[in-house]
Amino acid sequence: MKVVILAGGKGTRISEESVSKPKPMIEIGDKPILWHIMKIYSSFGYNDFIICCGYKGYVIKEYFADYYLHMSDVTFDFREQNRMQIHNNDAEPWRVTLIDTGLDTMTGGRIKRIQKYIPQGESFLMTYGDGVSDIDINKLVTYHTEKKVVATMTIVQPDGRYGAVDVDKISGKVKSFVEKPVGDGGWVNGGFFVLDYRIFDYLDEDAMVFEKEPLEKLVNISGLAAYKHYGYWQSMDSLRDRNVLEEIWKKGKAPWKRW
Repeated sequence: MKVVILAGGKGTRISEESVSKPKPMIEIGDKPILWHIMKIYSSFGYNDFIICCGYKGYVIKEYFADYYLHMSDVTFDFREQNRMQIHNNDAEPWRVTLIDTGLDTMTGGRIKRIQKYIPQGESFLMTYGDGVSDIDINKLVTYHTEKKVVATMTIVQPDGRYGAVDVDKISGKVKSFVEKPVGDGGWVNGGFFVLDYRIFDYLDEDAMVFEKEPLEKLVNISGLAAYKHYGYWQSMDSLRDRNVLEEIWKKGKAPWKRW
């Protein structure tokens, strides 16, 4: 099963970093968040990736073009016609297809553009290039298969951004503090989709937003299932989010690290 990752957005809300690189190439630790996402899938045996590039897509292409060197110790001997010697081989078992899906193409349009790279009738995995989770991909795929739907969307309950104060309704006195509680109880799109090949019937032009008309149509025909993930999930929407992920990684406590 192929894994499609949307990596073409401009990341305007994290412009401090994305001014020089696409958002999925912003680093957590010393690796792009895109690498972390791919490692999540790879830990479950999914190693065939299709990356939907757009804004500064050449940065992603150059990263993978030199990936073998990035991950290896190497000696360059300029005395012998610039001979290169690789000392170790720690490259991933990945097959990565990089597709230019347009600078301003919306999410639905990007998925539609990679249709020819998905075998006829085959389901595939899809996610965004800016979120990590400790989700069990195998359980997600099994759930999708059982529901017999066109698409399954992982939904999550993100933590509140600020601590909460529990106040007694009668006395008005503070009862307790709750540090970053789960939000208002609502479930939100956490990415990590499973999509049947039939999804392409609901996609057409570049301006189509996947999360709008296509998913709304699926709702109307009971073709969209929701997989509730109760574990860790975090998107990188801002510099603050990036710093939070960086701190977790540095402490060696990254919940999404399943490899």
